[in-house]
Amino acid sequence: MTVGVAMLVHEALGRAEQVVRHWTAAGCPVVLHVDSNVPPTCHAAFRTALADDPLVRFCARRHCEWGTWSLVGASQAAAEMLLESFPDVQHVYLASGACLPLRPVRELVAYLGARPRTDFIESATTADVAWPVGGLNEERFTLRFPFAWKRQRRLFDAYVRMQRLLRLRRRFPEGLVPHMGSQWWCLTRQTLTAILGSPDRAAHERFFRRVWIPDESYFQTLVRRHGRQIESRSLTLSKFDFQGKPHVFYDDHLELLRRSDCFVARKIWPQADGLYRAFLKDGGEPACRREPNPGKIDRVFARAVERRTRGRPGLFMQSRRPDPAWDSARTAAPYFVLQGLAELFTDFDSWLAAQTGARVHGHLFAPDRVAFADGLRVIEGGLCDSAAKRDYAPEAFLSSLIWNTRGTRQCFQYGPADDPRLGPLLAQDGNARIAVVSGAWAVPLFRSNRTFPEIRREAARLQKIESDHLKALRAVDAKAQVRVWSMAEFIHVPSEPLREIVDMIGQSSPQRLREAPSLVDLTGFAEFLQKLKNQGMHPHLMGDFPVDPHIDGGFERPSKPYLVRTASDDRPV
Repeated sequence: MTVGVAMLVHEALGRAEQVVRHWTAAGCPVVLHVDSNVPPTCHAAFRTALADDPLVRFCARRHCEWGTWSLVGASQAAAEMLLESFPDVQHVYLASGACLPLRPVRELVAYLGARPRTDFIESATTADVAWPVGGLNEERFTLRFPFAWKRQRRLFDAYVRMQRLLRLRRRFPEGLVPHMGSQWWCLTRQTLTAILGSPDRAAHERFFRRVWIPDESYFQTLVRRHGRQIESRSLTLSKFDFQGKPHVFYDDHLELLRRSDCFVARKIWPQADGLYRAFLKDGGEPACRREPNPGKIDRVFARAVERRTRGRPGLFMQSRRPDPAWDSARTAAPYFVLQGLAELFTDFDSWLAAQTGARVHGHLFAPDRVAFADGLRVIEGGLCDSAAKRDYAPEAFLSSLIWNTRGTRQCFQYGPADDPRLGPLLAQDGNARIAVVSGAWAVPLFRSNRTFPEIRREAARLQKIESDHLKALRAVDAKAQVRVWSMAEFIHVPSEPLREIVDMIGQSSPQRLREAPSLVDLTGFAEFLQKLKNQGMHPHLMGDFPVDPHIDGGFERPSKPYLVRTASDDRPV
């Protein structure tokens, strides 16, 4: 039993010559169709190089274009010459110049010899095919497609719209059910002869000439009418990405291709010298009788598609920006945002770093500069403290910071005086852990020496910004983990919120938690808030601070030191 190869070639003629000689060395005749786009001089040199091989034939050339009938016509011409010139051929294997045999050809011959009546062609009804990407499924048969999609895109789209508008539909040839599948097949002589010699061939060709991408449906449909035993799968490993473009295999795919156990793979990069050296060897008897199993590497391709489309959280590139519909995490790792804590406690950053072991930055998005921890000017990844560079792309700055420092917990201060453009990212980032003491922004104003009209205007501005920010954090579609206290609520019993914040970030030891940060002096703060109210600005985010002449400055300090609870006991600090 002999296997014949019908090969479609349009580029990399030197590689095609290597593969042709590999086939013929194993006794398999090859008929070549060379695209008419190949320059005559290159075509002549290609024919001369193979002139000494008696198992090689060249069929008439034609211009081939993706998605058109020309590819089917080229396959028909090569197959007809193969059947006519080599009567002992029992299976015809359709391949391209970019295909590469992965296993010894003798294994393929033995495999097909054990299945003399089996046609190997992917053939599924349109209702069952889920792999067409970005194209038409049933409409490729019911509409006409006289224009080339790649070369005449506007005419193609306009003609489709017109047919839909006029509700034009074609009738499928009687006795046929439309099927689709991979272009690369291996058919028996009997089936292929029946298809090419059918009395209805002219009518079928007239219909399929106006089908979109007929090379994926012509033989796939007719084999259901003429084939006796059909294996609906291709013996050629051919993978496509999420856009429907074929994967190209390079030298570093060597082990992956070996694991597939497939007989042939496409598309091979012409400069993949390692692949051609490794696979164009065919000596001795068949080494094994493994069943081709491309599913063994499907998991690798599925991971590749996911990496290509979704990427890695927090790592962005020119060709892929985060999609809010896909990405719950816009950064690479969890991080912690503290809003209002540094305004209420003195030296809070140092205290929190000592308690948790995390790196605690200041206000990374302050208007004047980036306040890195420990006063650093540059940190991992070459991120510097320049506010101008940070403000060029604040979301990218945060993503880079978390990616470059992954493995170390990162905390930073944020408030309404900082760049508000970061707010939407924080709300939609599943890695963000946010603790907010609302209204604490008023403490720096209270302690400033600015005139009260200036303070009132700034307080109104900051409260509006924080109110919008809190609304985004509390939205139904927000993905960040958020805990909010009003300033009055927080100060009433600060031990519980502090303990919750430390637990959120991660404590180091219960003993060290007994050290508490020092609360700033808020004497007169309630009168300050009342004065804002008297001036027509209502500071509602702080909560209820009572004004009482018996309470020092309107803020009742605890008569006993407040407690920071540990896992074992409650002790005064």
